[in-house]
Amino acid sequence: MKRESSPGNRLLISLALAAAIPILLFSGWVAYVTAEQGRAAARHAALESTARVADRVSADLAAQVQILDVLAASPALDSPSLEPFHEEAQRLKASRPLWETVELADASGNQIVNLLRPLGTVLGPTADRDSFDEVLRLRRAVVGGIGPVGTLSGKRLVALRVPVIRDGQLRYVLTVALATNAVSSILRDAGAPAGWVGEIVDRRGNIIARTSAEASELGRPASPALRAAIARAPEGFYSGPTLEGSDVETVYRTLPDTSGWSVHFGVPSKALNAPVSRSFYVLVAGGLASLALAAGLAALTARDIAQRRRDEETRMMLALRVSEERGALAVEAAELGTVCWDLARQEVAGSERTRVLLGFPRAPTEAGEAQWSFAAFLAAVHTDDRERVEQALRRCVTEDAQLDSEFRSVRPDGGARWLRTTGRAPCFHHGDRPSVIYGVIADAEPRKRAEAERTDLLRRLSDAQENEQRRIARELHDQVGQTVTGLSLGLKSLETRLGNGACEPDTVNQVRWLQALAAEIGRDIHRAALDLRPTALDDLGLHKALAAYAEEWRQRHGIDLDLQVLGSETRLPADVETAAYRIVQEALTNILKHARARGVSLVLDRRADGLRVIVEDDGAGFDSDAANGHTIHGSAAHGKIGRRLGLSGIRERLALLGGTLAIESAPGSGTTLFAEIPLPPEGAEP
Repeated sequence: MKRESSPGNRLLISLALAAAIPILLFSGWVAYVTAEQGRAAARHAALESTARVADRVSADLAAQVQILDVLAASPALDSPSLEPFHEEAQRLKASRPLWETVELADASGNQIVNLLRPLGTVLGPTADRDSFDEVLRLRRAVVGGIGPVGTLSGKRLVALRVPVIRDGQLRYVLTVALATNAVSSILRDAGAPAGWVGEIVDRRGNIIARTSAEASELGRPASPALRAAIARAPEGFYSGPTLEGSDVETVYRTLPDTSGWSVHFGVPSKALNAPVSRSFYVLVAGGLASLALAAGLAALTARDIAQRRRDEETRMMLALRVSEERGALAVEAAELGTVCWDLARQEVAGSERTRVLLGFPRAPTEAGEAQWSFAAFLAAVHTDDRERVEQALRRCVTEDAQLDSEFRSVRPDGGARWLRTTGRAPCFHHGDRPSVIYGVIADAEPRKRAEAERTDLLRRLSDAQENEQRRIARELHDQVGQTVTGLSLGLKSLETRLGNGACEPDTVNQVRWLQALAAEIGRDIHRAALDLRPTALDDLGLHKALAAYAEEWRQRHGIDLDLQVLGSETRLPADVETAAYRIVQEALTNILKHARARGVSLVLDRRADGLRVIVEDDGAGFDSDAANGHTIHGSAAHGKIGRRLGLSGIRERLALLGGTLAIESAPGSGTTLFAEIPLPPEGAEP
């Protein structure tokens, strides 16, 4: 006989059901509201992505147009020859990867200059005639749409055009053609979720950039729904199929100052509406659920939490593995070797590239990273660099300093290869001192070789310049100077003969004037020869040559110049004497041109390890931070700070000798120049 449940049990079941049903209904309602909020959040994200892309595209285009306006105002376009403009346009294009080419066309639309072809080539008419005619009509900057395939570039480009107006007349139209892949990268970087479709179209409704199917859709007309929305309002939402046939809800915005460009982001309608539909069905079915569903839901929730925990761990491990693979790929692409120094264990571990760079033999059973002793690593370093490298590693650990050192490794054939290593010791808590350094090793041999070749070229150019100046100075002194001297003696003899005869006084005075003029020419020739290459520098040495130059400079310009020579006055190597003399010569020239000084102090300090040249004036001074911009003297307010003051020449001369340059100055407080040139030890061969 079937046993009926007691009223108490039925009441408990009823209460349980009564309690479960509103809970499930409330859960369904929460799911529905959450889905609606998700839908609103997706639309809001689309709005933000559209605004972000619109602002970035507008800002990028505005920046390019501003640069183009500056180029259009260049004085190079006022010259009959367009070669200066061609060179200036090439320099600008080289520094701007977005630019495909720069074009200059006359008012009839014929191209005069196009950086894709040499200057003077017959180029034909410009592409995208609509934007060209708009510039002619509006006489202001115009952002064109995507043009046809260019006859010169072979690509579909976006044209930015500005008029070149001189004396109220439109003389040229200056154009920069942008590559469409640069615009597409802005869309891809907008952070839109996967499955969203982003497009940028021009005012004619042609696609300029797209997040998907860019290669096949670029330049084609956009979907009819998109074109109808643009015609209806400058921004808003619309629904319709994409070019691929997917239904989307799209938010769009028209970009200002772009002649009608617009940005569109489409969110799949299925992704927006499916959660809302599902939550509605859950809400309807919630009233029919039973108490067993609640118990099952509790069990499912517990299992779901555990599963999420396992999934999170799996994702973290996958992300770590991907990060490690990306890091390894980046290191491999850069041809870097990874290395780890364990100073506590006196062990070094490195990759295969590290083994090759250090010249270690391959171990037969080696797999993955190889290991060597710290002593073996130091043995692979050149003996002259070994102590410095070891000190850098110790300092990285003890002082938490960045490891950045260049050294030579010894090859198996006995040669040397320049390497550069960078790294850091990891940070630990509780004040523990790390003993492990992680870093990379790169091959610096090509750069060192290029630096050596450049230094050798600069040294040969400097020697050739000095030899040529020496030759010209000798010819001025020995040939032209002797000729002028002979002319002076002849005029003196003529003056004597004319004075003894019955000659008119005017004739004698004329001869005397010619004699004075010849003497002045002789002095000018002598002064020019001294400026080119003073014979005292070769015959008597640096100290005597500077003393003579300082005395002559003081008398010629009327500025008080005090010369002090400290230390030994023995002869220095010829290249050191020449460099020091030219540095003083250039510094005094800059003082004369820009400092407005009343007094100058020149100190030549000969020490055991080097020569120090100090030039100090009491002139106008300047902001010493500007010295890094190749400036010595002058006022920024008067445009005196610039590259024309010779600092680069002084630095190059010092670099050839391993010297250094420092400048101290302040507005109104004068300037001091410190140049130091290292010298070989006494008795060493030069």
